[in-house]
Amino acid sequence: MSRPYLPLELKKLVAKRANYGCEYCLMAEKYRPSGCHIDHIISLKHGGENSSENLAYACLPCNLNKGTDLGSINPKTGELVRFFNPRRDKWSDHFCINDGRIEPLTDIGEVTVRIFQFNTEDRILERKLLIELNQYPPSR
Repeated sequence: MSRPYLPLELKKLVAKRANYGCEYCLMAEKYRPSGCHIDHIISLKHGGENSSENLAYACLPCNLNKGTDLGSINPKTGELVRFFNPRRDKWSDHFCINDGRIEPLTDIGEVTVRIFQFNTEDRILERKLLIELNQYPPSR
């Protein structure tokens, strides 16, 4: 599948709306060497659209780990659970930050934390350093 064309104005809207940071892990774009990318919350192959309501700003680790997936199986319940959706969900309803870790508060948080690999050692260390510098989480 070829990359979809997204007008520059739409890309700017998505970046500005996200305050130039990942809408999944809350890492500011300026702390990511690869910056942030436009993510289709529901991928085109699953019927998602190129509309602002289906687009999120995502850092490379979150975007690559999510891929075109929509959700995952919750290992505790065996149920299929959708991922966190920054257009319809409030971040603090599903996650909290504890000593550099992003901890899940809900089933949606649980599958998102696991699949997006929020808590790899390097990502935790990065957040801890930024917390010490009062640079994470960003003020919303």
